[in-house]
Amino acid sequence: MDASLMVLIPVSVAIVALILCVLWWAARSGQFDDLEGPAHAILMDDDNPVAPAEKGREAGR
Repeated sequence: MDASLMVLIPVSVAIVALILCVLWWAARSGQFDDLEGPAHAILMDDDNPVAPAEKGREAGR
């Protein structure tokens, strides 16, 4: 039992340190800056909706 604790404790500490580093990086790189913008953007209507038949013609240009 003691041998398994000698392995599991450092592994768990390393995993926690890795998680903290990833969260720190995400916060510093701006991942959490605008949490509501994408949620509101999906509700915005397009001014000029394109019909499915017109989408095919636009792709062929």
